[in-house]
Amino acid sequence: MNVLLQKLKEVLFAVIPVTVIVLVLNFTLTPLDPHLLVRFLLGAFLIVIGLTIFLFGVEIGVTPIGNLMGNTIAKSNNVWIVGLAGLFLGFFISIAEPDLHILAGQVQAVTAGVLSQASIVVVVSVGIAVLLSLGLFRIVYNLPLNKMLTLIYLLILTLGIFSSSEFIAISFDASGATTGALTVPFMLALAYGVSSLKKNGTASEEDSFGLVGVASAGAILAVIVMSLFSQNNELSGSLELHITQSPSIFAPFLHELPVVAGDIILALLPLLLTFLLFQTLSFRLSRRAFKKIMKGLLYTFIGLVLFLTGVNAGFMDVGSLVGYRLALLEQPWIVFLVGFILGLVVILAEPAVYVLTTQIENVTSGYVKRRIVLFALSLGVGCAVTFSMVRIIIPGVQLWHFLLPGYLISLALSYVVPSLFVGIAFDAGGVASGPMTATFVLAFAQGVAEATEGANVLIDGFGIIAMVALTPLIALQVLGFIYKIKSQKAGVHHE
Repeated sequence: MNVLLQKLKEVLFAVIPVTVIVLVLNFTLTPLDPHLLVRFLLGAFLIVIGLTIFLFGVEIGVTPIGNLMGNTIAKSNNVWIVGLAGLFLGFFISIAEPDLHILAGQVQAVTAGVLSQASIVVVVSVGIAVLLSLGLFRIVYNLPLNKMLTLIYLLILTLGIFSSSEFIAISFDASGATTGALTVPFMLALAYGVSSLKKNGTASEEDSFGLVGVASAGAILAVIVMSLFSQNNELSGSLELHITQSPSIFAPFLHELPVVAGDIILALLPLLLTFLLFQTLSFRLSRRAFKKIMKGLLYTFIGLVLFLTGVNAGFMDVGSLVGYRLALLEQPWIVFLVGFILGLVVILAEPAVYVLTTQIENVTSGYVKRRIVLFALSLGVGCAVTFSMVRIIIPGVQLWHFLLPGYLISLALSYVVPSLFVGIAFDAGGVASGPMTATFVLAFAQGVAEATEGANVLIDGFGIIAMVALTPLIALQVLGFIYKIKSQKAGVHHE
């Protein structure tokens, strides 16, 4: 019960700030129709209940499966088993990630079905699987993380030159969206399990970070490769804002519920079957432990269904509409300010951020405080959302103008910062962009793009998750650099 209350508290901290911002805007700059506002509040309520049950389910069901599988793979002491298991688990855990389904649904809606939700989910999951496997090999063979990331991003950069701007925005967004509340605990548990396999225990602390960062780059690569083989290289898109005017409050929820439930059954089924197979062959858990994990998976399912129904039927429409109406005021500074505030609060909202910051504090034995990490992340993401609004409103400013120097700076920093911080930063990049970013902030950006003359919803509306995912790479490595200087000074004083 205590765990459930703790999760509820986390989720309330997440959803209340965004809800308050919408209510303030409703009574000031962007009045909403009463039925829409009620739908938004009902959506927020479902998100709170759903996310609480989901996180509780992940803690007692999904994370233990990740730990058990990580340990089982580690015990096999066979590199090929590590590689194959990485491919297999990476694919299935990514397919079950709710944020990816939200993003893929957005892409399908905006491109009027030219890029289908299923194709994006499958392509991204394949990319995640391949790089998760490589990431596990890196841990086993002690390969330096900064060099591996440099090679991966050089490849992305080279292929990106031949891809269109629409696909670039979607690919970097997919990278942020795949690392959410389900994949992060699972990958961290897997990395920790496999890093304990190594003969020298010294490096395992550093190695337990970085896997999420490597795997999320797989999503970028997969979508860019998909664009090179796609016939629809020049996509166009628009946002159907009139759909939001449906006068019924409950109809959209009742429409979404069975669709979402079907999707989630398909998404979680592979994880369940894998667990049952492992249970028969190697786990052989006691009846009580087995029942607890099964219960956790059931909670995960119920929570996800409620969460995604709340998002699709109540949250997204209002996000788009608020962005649209703010942009119509033709006062760019208001859009920038609201974007900055949204960025500040959204990061505190992400459940996976809580998982990561707690693990950082534990792994560094309290040396790196959660509060400092959260502050650095919050400020970084506030700036990221503001820059995204600048990109949408000011003609000529493009996504790569931010991403290219951003990634070059973060890769350069990776050679001068303690390697523990490199892993933490690249993990946090994926983690910062979770359910609230993939839902409300993305919808808000698309609304702004739709209302801005000369902006393209596909090129400018997407890319915001990419910006949010980039800032922690720089913010946390700068934090690591400061710690390095401080600890060197402290070392001098001790002598």
